[in-house]
Amino acid sequence: MIRNNRHKYSVSAMCAVLQLPKSTFYYEAKERDTSEEEKLTHLIVEIFHESRQNYGTRKIKHELHKKGHQVSRRRIGRIMEEQGLVSKYTVAQFKPMKTPCNESEQGNTLNRQFSQDQARKVVVSDLTYVRVHSTWHYICTILDLYNREIIGYSSGPRKDAALVQKAFASIDGNLHELELFHTDRGNEFKNQAIGELLETFRIDRSLSMKGCPYDNAVAEATYKVIKTEFVFGETFVSQKQLDLALFDYVHWYNHIRIHGTLGYLSPIEFKRKHLNKIV
Repeated sequence: MIRNNRHKYSVSAMCAVLQLPKSTFYYEAKERDTSEEEKLTHLIVEIFHESRQNYGTRKIKHELHKKGHQVSRRRIGRIMEEQGLVSKYTVAQFKPMKTPCNESEQGNTLNRQFSQDQARKVVVSDLTYVRVHSTWHYICTILDLYNREIIGYSSGPRKDAALVQKAFASIDGNLHELELFHTDRGNEFKNQAIGELLETFRIDRSLSMKGCPYDNAVAEATYKVIKTEFVFGETFVSQKQLDLALFDYVHWYNHIRIHGTLGYLSPIEFKRKHLNKIV
């Protein structure tokens, strides 16, 4: 009662009326505040580890909001610091050597139209690297611009067109739904077999301008996410272990991981929400 009426009456006056020592009130209030802080700390630690040590204060704040807690980012940051919770995004990343680019005359059909209103219409792709035993292996992802979902992926010991073909082969559904395939000018995307695949399914081609990563900004951003959340600090003992871990990560990325650009929904949640609106 005293706690709920502090804005109207002084604590001293209310304690006198209730014949309650002020020390008792302040002791109980402190105990209550300590208990609430411990519960909040436990919740933040739980959310952080469920995010695979990836979420920072912004996303943790949104996850707390879902659970009915209004907490400032400053307070979350303080608790994270006290608990030694450091997001993978605070760690500097290794940059690989650049390779020769694709000199094709194909233009940039996408023209930075990264917001799409139809699922499986425009997809973008990129590759990243990962350590397997003592050598570098590579990961290829195919991303749907509609909801940032990874709809196709592959991994292997060589950074080549076969890896891209394998990613296309992993896509669940009809490839005829795809209308445009956009990438940078990496030579792994320049191959007769890929050209034939795109022609067979009538998928148009689009290439970034030479030396302009902004033309493939969404793929570049996802590339950074995968490096930070999945690749950094990991060394897989075999290709099989990498394949299993990648399958698990892609499922988490599509179904659980919240994205700021999607209103803090996962790609699958975003798709379901908007498809239900259409229906």
